[in-house]
Amino acid sequence: MTATDVTRPVREAPAFSDPPTLGRRNALDVAAAGRRDVARSVRRTGANALRASAALVAFLVLWEAAPRAGLADPVFLPPFSTVAVTFLGLVADGTIGTQVGTSLARAGAGFAIAVLVAIPLGLVVGWYARAAQYLSPFFELFRNTAALALLPVFILVLGIGETSKVAIVVYACFFPLLLSTITGVRTVDPLLVRSARSLGLGSPALFVKVVLPSAVPTVFTGVRMAATSSILVLVAAEMVGAKAGLGYYITYTQFNFQIPEMYAGIVTIALVGVAVNACLVLLERRLMRWRAS
Repeated sequence: MTATDVTRPVREAPAFSDPPTLGRRNALDVAAAGRRDVARSVRRTGANALRASAALVAFLVLWEAAPRAGLADPVFLPPFSTVAVTFLGLVADGTIGTQVGTSLARAGAGFAIAVLVAIPLGLVVGWYARAAQYLSPFFELFRNTAALALLPVFILVLGIGETSKVAIVVYACFFPLLLSTITGVRTVDPLLVRSARSLGLGSPALFVKVVLPSAVPTVFTGVRMAATSSILVLVAAEMVGAKAGLGYYITYTQFNFQIPEMYAGIVTIALVGVAVNACLVLLERRLMRWRAS
């Protein structure tokens, strides 16, 4: 071995390196997997939507076919296509928008008043046993009295104007909100309450940090029931005495034998109810995102 061989540095074998296209191939695989997941999710959503709408589609097909096949009198039950065309025409000329706006204003006012009164009262009654002892007999008496049974009383006392209609909505919404709030407070897990007290939380902090979050799902059930009741009761009240609103419009078209317009008003009530419920479901999910975490 010569001196040159001793001083010459040893050349290390090159480390293994990925082929130039391997990183690109991995990225393409990830992108393809992502596209497959998206496509699978879209197919699953479409299948669920198809199953959910099957009964509704069958009902609409039956509605369309029955008058045309002579199973129902088309004068009193027009085909669905006729009602749909009439509905679109009423939407285009603003008739439906005017009636819906009037009814929603009344229902919204009554619903808001009921929420502001019934939920705080339900929290008090559900949390304090002494308040429940005094108020429960009164609530039991009136919650079993139908709102529409008291409609003549509201009209006699408050008149036939807007006040009586808003008041009947308040009455119809009050008890679902009140009872669901009381139930939500009383069904809080006792273990959570004892754990919070063992950590030194006083009654106000315990109520705000433990009781209220636990009661929110049950309260929202009452909110959705009350929203549905507000629309149904208001429509019935508008049929008795009103000059605008969906209930008035349905009665007016019936008396004038405008049957397609009458059914268009009924379809509008159904669509409004679905839309209101969907908005409340979205609000509930947003306020209770902590349940999924």
